[in-house]
Amino acid sequence: MADYPASSALIKLDSNENPFGPSPLAVQAMQSATEACNLYPDNEASVLRNRLAELHGVSSEQVLITGGSTEFLGMIARAFLSNGLNAVTSQRSFIVYRLATEATNARLIEVPMNRNGFDLGAILSAVDQNTRVIFIANPNNPTGTLVTAAEVDHLLNTVPEDIVVVLDEAYYDFAAEFSLKRNVDYSRSLNYVRDARNVIVLRTFSKTHGLAGSRIGYGIMPSHMATRVARQRSLFCVSSLAQAGALAALVDQAHIRMTVENNSQQSDRLIPALLDLGITATTTWANFIYCEVGRNVASFVAGLRREGIAVRALENWGAPEAIRITIGTPQQNHALLEAIRKLRGSSEAKGI
Repeated sequence: MADYPASSALIKLDSNENPFGPSPLAVQAMQSATEACNLYPDNEASVLRNRLAELHGVSSEQVLITGGSTEFLGMIARAFLSNGLNAVTSQRSFIVYRLATEATNARLIEVPMNRNGFDLGAILSAVDQNTRVIFIANPNNPTGTLVTAAEVDHLLNTVPEDIVVVLDEAYYDFAAEFSLKRNVDYSRSLNYVRDARNVIVLRTFSKTHGLAGSRIGYGIMPSHMATRVARQRSLFCVSSLAQAGALAALVDQAHIRMTVENNSQQSDRLIPALLDLGITATTTWANFIYCEVGRNVASFVAGLRREGIAVRALENWGAPEAIRITIGTPQQNHALLEAIRKLRGSSEAKGI
């Protein structure tokens, strides 16, 4: 049996979670909400829905709240796909696109990447008469790459109008910060919704807000599409605790700012350090780094685990020689680099 550290001692850099945890305000709100947990939650999450509509400059009828983006993707697939139809996305993108599509007996077409990023021209070429949905993860999980606002504009102006374009912006806050630093025009996604385009924008409370375990996310889309997708939602799918935590998390801008700034600063530290250690690391627009480590991925991941560091092997994501590393706190990232140095220098790690 492998000699792994106790889970409480494990530094989890494998699931793109917030290393600082949730906002203290969110924790307090969820604790207070337990006093009424004998009652069913508001099925419409009305208070949170109205707050998000106000925040994003849309109507409340254009906002739909669910138990996380994973559930939302399943709802979208059930609303628009069925046997004989297809959805289009990129290779090495979010694994749930395939799971959600195939659950409806539809086919997922995955086009090759261009330099670890979405090739929107190839996606347009793959569209046929049976295509109903295009999934665009922006930034992409797991490669961390980005397509610009101009590129998305071109896609939307070219694709047939009856196709639903899903802009999955789970890592929006991190990408927005990087785009300011790098002078890149990142996203005009909400403008498409306001213009009544066939676009669904997905956001989540799992990343910058640190509420991954609460399972709460939301989509913004034209109201007629929200009505159609909402029919696929389970009753009471968002708990009263999650709703309370999300509302409070929106208030704590200092916590969000700390998370985003740490991510930006630590990515600048980690990527050069990984390159110095002989690991090919892709510039990220999210809160993780895509790394190519060679054919001995399993040994590398297992070695890090023995040192108390968990990272994500990406064989099941179509990248058998790659891993994904969540950007952690300065202390966690220091521990990661020390563990890699130890592996690189040990006889056990020869060939890794």
